[in-house]
Amino acid sequence: MENLELITKDHAQLAVHLFRPEKSNGKLLLINSATGVRQQVYFSFARFFSEHGFTVITYDYRGIGLSKPENMKGFKASMRIWGSEDYKTLTQYIKTEFPAYTKYGLGHSVGALILGMNEDSMMFDQFIFVGTQNAFVGNLKFRTKIEAYLGFGIAQPLTTGLLGYFPANWFGLGESLPKNCAYDWRTLILNRKSTNRLLEKMDDYSKNLTQKVFVIRAEDDAWLTEKGVLSLLNSTYPNLKPSYRLVKTSESDKKEIGHINFFRSYNKKLWNIILNELTDQ
Repeated sequence: MENLELITKDHAQLAVHLFRPEKSNGKLLLINSATGVRQQVYFSFARFFSEHGFTVITYDYRGIGLSKPENMKGFKASMRIWGSEDYKTLTQYIKTEFPAYTKYGLGHSVGALILGMNEDSMMFDQFIFVGTQNAFVGNLKFRTKIEAYLGFGIAQPLTTGLLGYFPANWFGLGESLPKNCAYDWRTLILNRKSTNRLLEKMDDYSKNLTQKVFVIRAEDDAWLTEKGVLSLLNSTYPNLKPSYRLVKTSESDKKEIGHINFFRSYNKKLWNIILNELTDQ
C-alpha cells in the first residue's frame, strides 16, 4: 500500500492509497466511497483484489477522513465538487499513470451518483454499483421515510445551520460533513428528482455512459429499495447496461450486510461476487 497526495485543480489536497499487486493482471479498480465513509473501510477489500492481481485505488473526498481540514466550519465542499473536482483528479491521475490498463469503477452509494459529474467516466470498461439508488424519500420504506423526513427535513438543516457543518456522527450517519455536502445530501433525499437535481446544476455526462454495470443490493439495507435502484438506472443512467444481484443475509457469515458492511472483512466471502464478475470476462 502506497500513500499518495493528489492536488485538485482548485488546490484541495486529497489523501489517496494505491494498492499494487505482486503480479499485475493489467486491471485497475477505483473505489468511490459512500457519503461520510473513510477510505479505510475499503482497505481489506482493496487488499483482497490486489492479491488477485488488481491495482486498486482508494481515496477520501475533501472534507472526509484523511482529506478533512482542521476546521470544518465554512469549509468549501459539496457532493457536486466531489464529482467534478475530486473524482476528476483521480481519473486524470489514472489516465496518466495507467493508460493501458483495463479500468473498473466501483461506486458505493454516492460514489456511483457522482459518475455523471465527470466526463472521464467514459474511460471505464465496466462499473460496479454497491448500495446505490435515487434516494428520494418517496422511494424509501415507510419507517425509513419517517426517519428521512425528521432527519433531513428538520435535524440536518437545524444542526448544519448552527454549526456550519453537519455532525452526521451524532445521528449514526458516518463522518461529519461540510455544509454544502449536507445540503446536497438533503436534495438527494427530499427532492423528487434526487440525483438528477444535482446534475441539473452542473455539466451532466450521465447520459453519455453506455458501459455494463453490475448492480449489487443487500437484502437488509434499510435505506435502499428496489424502486430507488431502478429509478437511478432508468432515469439517471438510462444508457448503462445493468445486471442485478440481490445479496441475501443468509450469504453473510454474520447474517449482516446493510448499507456499509458488504466491505467489512467478516463478509470477505461476499467479495467473490464482484471478483467473479470482473474475472469471468
